[in-house]
Amino acid sequence: MPHEVRAVVAMKKGAPVEVQTIVVPDPGPGEVLVSVQACGVCHTDLHYREGAINDDFPFLLGHEAAGTIEAIGADVTDLAPGDYVVLAWRAPCGACRSCLRGRPWYCFDSRNAARPMTLLDGTPLSPALGIGAFAEKTLVAAGQAVKVDPAARPEAAGLIGCGVMAGYGAAVNTGRVGRGDTVAVIGCGGVGNAAIAGASLAGARRVIAVDIDEAKLDGATRFGATHTVNSRGTDPVDAVRELTGGFGVDVAIDAVGTPSTYKQAFYMRDHAGVLVQVGVPDPEMTIDLPLIDLFSRGGALKSSWYGDCLPTRDFPILVDQYLSRRLDLGAFVSETITLDQVEEAFGRMHRGEVLRSVVVL
Repeated sequence: MPHEVRAVVAMKKGAPVEVQTIVVPDPGPGEVLVSVQACGVCHTDLHYREGAINDDFPFLLGHEAAGTIEAIGADVTDLAPGDYVVLAWRAPCGACRSCLRGRPWYCFDSRNAARPMTLLDGTPLSPALGIGAFAEKTLVAAGQAVKVDPAARPEAAGLIGCGVMAGYGAAVNTGRVGRGDTVAVIGCGGVGNAAIAGASLAGARRVIAVDIDEAKLDGATRFGATHTVNSRGTDPVDAVRELTGGFGVDVAIDAVGTPSTYKQAFYMRDHAGVLVQVGVPDPEMTIDLPLIDLFSRGGALKSSWYGDCLPTRDFPILVDQYLSRRLDLGAFVSETITLDQVEEAFGRMHRGEVLRSVVVL
């Protein structure tokens, strides 16, 4: 029997979101119905609302979520009603050329639910990142629901599903930060602070936070930054080099995603250092670097997609680190809100007033 639930919908480009009643079907083969307990407000949801992802309106927003399994479809054997899960927007298929080569974090055919969620008039909804969790219930592929320890508070655990995993994984999985490394992270929002936390937990001896906002820099120390650089009035490349004996860092992480921050990360690396870009750029942005610098400085330039994570492996690890008080997920939660307050939360996020607003249902 279909379920009528309240949800946040973006009906057209640039228009304020609306809370509407939508229809969520029962799960089909390989799908699960999830009762959403909490969902973070992420920049990606705002990008959907603005039409910056694609124009497949109307969108069912929300994707950084935790909840419980309410029902399972045929052929689902590893989940059961009542299981506590964090939702992932990558569910490796196991059969594409990347999965078959042992690189499921690059899966080219990630699974989503096949049955559509709709408006009351039957109009199909496009769920953000294949999830759509600003809703009392949502339908996802079983592989998108990752079982974790139910002791984790949902408003904290849900953030692992996107921003925290992206930043943490940029440092640990993509950048391969190791014991004794030096690291710089440009941009101290949710993703940047997660990268700082990941670098610290990986054993970096020096983690330098770079931002133009002094309040954000103060907050970065809570996640493990050992030094801070305010780049509003200081050349961050010179400052980072000064903090590393003139050499630069082993790993520089751009959590902003602009040409200027990418160049800063490129030049603040040590010789043969690693640059990791995890901040998502505007599609129209371009960058110009001297080819001789690309050649002579060596090292690696990497893009980090979802922190190069494998959700079934990494989500439980991060939850365990949270429960053992090594990873302060609660520090990412700036406020808890209702479905009716998502539009206002977009404004606070855009102005940089919060790390994460979290919808609690």
